[in-house]
Amino acid sequence: MLKHLQTFSGHQNPVYALASSNKAETFFSAGNDKGVVEWSLDKMAFIKVKMPVQSSVYYLHYHNNQLFVGERSGAFSVYDLIEQKVIIRISAHTKPIFNIQTVKSKNELLTTGEDGTVAVWSLGDFKEIYRFQAAYDTVRAIAISPDETEVAFGCKDHLIKIYNLADYSLKQNLEGHSLPVTALAYHPTGEYLISGSRDAQLKIWNLPAYELRQTIPAHMFTVYDIAFHPALPYFATSSQDKSIKLWDAENFKLYKILSLEKAGIGHTHSINKIIWSNDGKYLISTGDDRQVMVWEMEL
Repeated sequence: MLKHLQTFSGHQNPVYALASSNKAETFFSAGNDKGVVEWSLDKMAFIKVKMPVQSSVYYLHYHNNQLFVGERSGAFSVYDLIEQKVIIRISAHTKPIFNIQTVKSKNELLTTGEDGTVAVWSLGDFKEIYRFQAAYDTVRAIAISPDETEVAFGCKDHLIKIYNLADYSLKQNLEGHSLPVTALAYHPTGEYLISGSRDAQLKIWNLPAYELRQTIPAHMFTVYDIAFHPALPYFATSSQDKSIKLWDAENFKLYKILSLEKAGIGHTHSINKIIWSNDGKYLISTGDDRQVMVWEMEL
């Protein structure tokens, strides 16, 4: 299913963020060493340090030839990949930014993090449109429903909060996890929402009512990320337990465990982020061991 293809060693400190560009052959990484790095999947090689940053990067988000860089300082930068430069840097939050997502249908950008607020920005001029307090502590994860009618926030207070995207009104709270919610992802067709937590569990919430369908004891420690394959019925999870797991997106069967222990190759520390390449050929992972690993999808 997935086999190790390449390890990129270039970062000097833990890596927290990954993003794919619209070109299948390149992706970006960033973390605690104050630079955003561009890599080639085509040549399996380092390309260049794209931009320096003023503080650690906790999140990268790509949209429409722009790379959004969320920092520990609470600021985010917008790097224009056509102009090859930072076009704006905004002091958005008083504490670190942990997640950035775009609402394409509304041409809006959402940022959130340790201060518990969600800020809504115009993608046209990057002016702040609205801000609300989603939680009184950290909001770690954002997931936007495929039809862009709802947004889910994963909070430190163990709750998942569902908001209407039309007016940012609170729709409901989902209670199920016993520890902070650290990862969220909607099924690509909107059939369900998956949540992951510091309690090491995955929970499957059926839509549209968000009824709890299933609880899976997925990992030994915190689930840090959940990523659906762009075309095939699989999703991957990554964890503080140093493993990546590949699951069936229909019956939640575990297909594969990628770890040093199971596969003889893998990360030696917490795996903070995973993404699929746009063409679905590769899964890319990174974490506290400073390594960026590329896994090839074999059908």
